[in-house]
Amino acid sequence: MQSLKGKTAIITGAGKGLGKAMSLALAAEGVNLGLIGRTTADLEQLHAELTNLYPGINVAHATADVGSYIAVKDAVETITKTLNTVDILINNAGILKHGGILELPVEEWEQVIQVNVLGTYYMVHEVLPFLLERGQGDIINIASTAGAKGAAKMSAYGASKAAVVNLTESLMQEVRKSNIRVTTFNPSTIATDMTINANFTDGNAEKVLQPEDLAFLVVNNLKLPQRAFVKEIGLWSTNP
Repeated sequence: MQSLKGKTAIITGAGKGLGKAMSLALAAEGVNLGLIGRTTADLEQLHAELTNLYPGINVAHATADVGSYIAVKDAVETITKTLNTVDILINNAGILKHGGILELPVEEWEQVIQVNVLGTYYMVHEVLPFLLERGQGDIINIASTAGAKGAAKMSAYGASKAAVVNLTESLMQEVRKSNIRVTTFNPSTIATDMTINANFTDGNAEKVLQPEDLAFLVVNNLKLPQRAFVKEIGLWSTNP
């Protein structure tokens, strides 16, 4: 297993939930962090927490809605000016809208695609040149088991995650020979504010995946020897 100490990761949706858990887990490995999220207060709080817990790492943050290309471009520029480089990109930011085809307003359906699909593309577009320049790197896109099978009233979210799966596969085929590893993570329901507020779970830690479970898997996936990578990972609750 390779050491992650001294590497630099950019994480979207970093302010809470999965993004926060992954940030804390990577910081514990000595990884410098660029945090991107929509809520400045959440990012500032996490930034302070990380530097207090792990004073040896460098942390930068930028507020951005990844559904906006201009916002993504500015955020990546801000972070890379502070941290100088990027080794790892984790596209975690996403939104969930639940409703039938005729129930969900058109603008909300579009917003899910804008954030979940185009947001992932925008981040890859801006960060990939840094990885190509270094001649190695990792990109992890957080999709979902919802992208593998349709479900009633989940058309927007499911379609967006299916698109992320395909985008990630295509990207993997494109950059694999450049020594860049690209992995799709497909978790089932994880207890976060998003899933709890949508009434998908009560967050019961005995039965439902927790953010720390995904964070553990991400860290250990990144620690694989550079010669190896996992193309796609599914993560499920044992007894939901």
